[in-house]
Amino acid sequence: MTQLVRLMLISLMVIGLTRIAAAQSYASEHYRLKVVTVAQGLVKPWALAWLPDGRMLVTERPGRLRVVSPDGEISAPVRGLPDVDDRGQGGLLDVLIDPDFLKNRLIYLSYSEPGSDGSGTVVARAELRDDGLEKIKVIFRQFPKVESGLHFGSRLALASDGTLFITVGERGQREMAQDPSVNRGQVIRIHTDGRIPADNPFVGRPGHRPEIWSYGHRNPQGAAIHPETGALWIHEHGARGGDEVNIPKPGGNFGWPVIAYGTHYSGAKIGIGRSAPGMEQPIHYWDPSIAPSGLAFYSGDVFPKWRGSLLVGALKFRLVARLTLKGERVVGQEALVADIGERIRDVRQGPDGYVYLLTDSRAGRILRLEPES
Repeated sequence: MTQLVRLMLISLMVIGLTRIAAAQSYASEHYRLKVVTVAQGLVKPWALAWLPDGRMLVTERPGRLRVVSPDGEISAPVRGLPDVDDRGQGGLLDVLIDPDFLKNRLIYLSYSEPGSDGSGTVVARAELRDDGLEKIKVIFRQFPKVESGLHFGSRLALASDGTLFITVGERGQREMAQDPSVNRGQVIRIHTDGRIPADNPFVGRPGHRPEIWSYGHRNPQGAAIHPETGALWIHEHGARGGDEVNIPKPGGNFGWPVIAYGTHYSGAKIGIGRSAPGMEQPIHYWDPSIAPSGLAFYSGDVFPKWRGSLLVGALKFRLVARLTLKGERVVGQEALVADIGERIRDVRQGPDGYVYLLTDSRAGRILRLEPES
């Protein structure tokens, strides 16, 4: 049992008023942390991103986009959003702001799109204006749709070359994660206008969709670009155990459901074991599962001893995992704000260098981690 797992299990023993009293202050390896509520009253918030003027865009899974001021004032829903299917794990999901927003006003949204054949992960771009969204254009549409409310993936990450990475879950159809003729359990790479990059690994290959970057994933709900190498890192949900951190390689097969760490929820073995020729290994995994959601590299000045760390939100155990890295290896980990009392849906570094969290509930909050003075 790892040190992180021991800390998580110990944290679950803290109950009642003791847990509530400790909710605003936590010890960590390098800092004592203060948890500040920036905003509250959001309904199932899923992702946040910063506008150049310091305001935040926050998605709510039922299909609303909010603008939140630095002092926590929450706007009315932004007008002009597309219809979303908010059944199960679907809804309005990730949000990304274009680096040239001041010139082009572009933002990117991922969501579960309803249709006659079910729903599917979709990414659209739109111009954000004072009176709402304009010129909405779908730039990626998962093929095919399916009658399932599971595993939409849906994290977005913009690479330094201007291409857009999109994570797509296998929608509960686990065997199809090994079928490159459909969009199930993949990392997608496209240009921000929807075109397919000519150097994608499967361009021109029969039976393979050209937008695929890597496949054999389960349900990736975290994606971030390494600030030094420019490589995409993701994490993905396992079943019963086996949550993974992966660095998707072009054309790489990451094994689900042929290989995996952990077991099915029934306790049954997954596939043939933990490894197989031609299938990639994770750089890190958790067993038991922490149900990861949200991913960020820390590079700020507020917590200098965290620089280079990977921060992972956790729905289970209600914490943030901080992974210490040496190159592409995880060499240490600790549980931050363990058992905060709410599921952590997203974790981001703000432009001010603080760490921001979204809590996943019908009274969701934006939280800020600060070092206690």
